[in-house]
Order: sequence, then structure tokens, then C-alpha cells
Amino acid sequence: MEAPLVSVIIPTYNRLGYVSELIESLWRQTYRRLQIIVVNDAGEPVDALTELYPELNITVVEMERNRKHVHARNRGLQYVQGDCILLCDDDDLLVPTHIERMLHELADADLVYSDVEIFDFILQNNTRQATNRFVFAYEHDVAAMRKFSTFVSSGCLYRRELHDHLGPFDTEMYHYWDWDFFLRSVEHFRVKRVPVASALYAFSQQGGNMSGQHEDMRPYLDKLSAKHRLGELPTKNFFVLLEEPEVSSRKAATEIVWDGEPVVSRLALKLMREQAEEHG
Repeated sequence: MEAPLVSVIIPTYNRLGYVSELIESLWRQTYRRLQIIVVNDAGEPVDALTELYPELNITVVEMERNRKHVHARNRGLQYVQGDCILLCDDDDLLVPTHIERMLHELADADLVYSDVEIFDFILQNNTRQATNRFVFAYEHDVAAMRKFSTFVSSGCLYRRELHDHLGPFDTEMYHYWDWDFFLRSVEHFRVKRVPVASALYAFSQQGGNMSGQHEDMRPYLDKLSAKHRLGELPTKNFFVLLEEPEVSSRKAATEIVWDGEPVVSRLALKLMREQAEEHG
């Protein structure tokens, strides 16, 4: 039987350096049958990705105007050719065995998600170097996840037919589109946590993707709560929430597979060569 085609949907906006590292991490995957869909949300050109990685099956989709990441993911869905879909943010990374392992685990599930390592970083030679890292691994407790979701969408893999039943991602949820997708999926399909920290979630103290914007997120959290009847939910800072007893008590054992080494992209190597020539 032919190995299934995995369609990877990556929305991006003005982060060519970061998304290049993600593409490099996809090139390093032990599972090779990939369709990579990069949805450029009306940002700077990303054509360099197809030029630098000609051996990869990369489709670049251009949004006519900037409509933010949920709309971009939905546009990506229109280009899916595979039987399975993998989601990933443009600044996150996957260890080389991630997709192979997720496909194996999907045999008795409809959606699988892994644990993650969250890493802080600095930029050196056009590449992110991890400075701190910690494991984000929590038990798959559906009832508890109605109050605090520990589902990380980056690296999750699921069967394409989920969208036949659920429809596209809900743009009204915005910041909480992934929590909404999890809640809708778990209601109708088999969802499984895989205890391996093979997705790498980037966070920079100098203004990363989990900074203190939680009050701006309140209207969307209220919409999510009303949609799923979740009751009153807190908008505390992400790291403060992790210390809540009912969250910390769910911490789980997981397999650490990342060696901590940076993922040097072909774009970074090209820029280093050009810089060396300038000073040559």
C-alpha cells in the first residue's frame, strides 16, 4: 500500500528567516512524502523557499490582503491533496522523526498531537540558538481541557475527513482557533496525545508569541466560552496559568528527543556566504 501523502499547512507573515528553519526541519524528516503548503498572508515574498529547496514539494499560496493566520490556514485547506493534514506555525520546528511517529500513532486515532519543548532563543548568524528550554507535557484530560487547553496545534496530524464533518477553522475564534478545533474534534473523533516532545515551540523574551496581550484576547475567549459552554475562563498570562494547581497537577512524563542543536537553514547559509564575500 502506498504511503499516505501528508499535507503540511504553514501560514506565514514577514518571517522568512524563521519559516526557512521550519522548511529545513521538514527537509530533515525521515518521512518524505510531503506536500508543503506555505500561505503567505500578504507579507514579504517567500519565493526563496522553493528556490532553496527545489527537491521539496512546496506550494506557495499568496493571500490578496493580510487576513491573519486563521483565514490563511483555511486558504491552505483549499490546496490540500493529501489524506492527512499536519499544521505548523511558521516559527516552530519539528524534530526529524516527528511526522513518521505521528503517522504511526494515527493508526488507531483520527487526530494526534505531541508534547512540545518551548524554547527561548537569541539570533546568531541568522539562526535561532536556544538559550532556555522547558518541556510542555500534560495528560490528555478532556474535561480539564475545557478550562485550560494543553493542546498545541503545531505538529498535530489528522485525517483530512475531519473537515468534511467539522468544516474549516472558525475565524471568529481568532486567538483560540486551535482550542476550538480541539473541542470540536474531540466531540466527534478519536483524539490522542503522543508522549514525545517532538514539536519545538519558539518563544522569545524580546517580544515573542506568548507576550502579555491577554486582555486583548478577552473578547475571543468569551466567544469560545459561549460557543462551547465553558463558563467563565481566566485570561491570565500563559506562564502564570501553568503554575495553577489544577494545571500543574496534570504534568505528564514524556520522551525528550531534541538534541538542542539549532536548525541551520539554506537561507542562513546563503546569507552567511554573502556576508563573507562582502567582507572578503
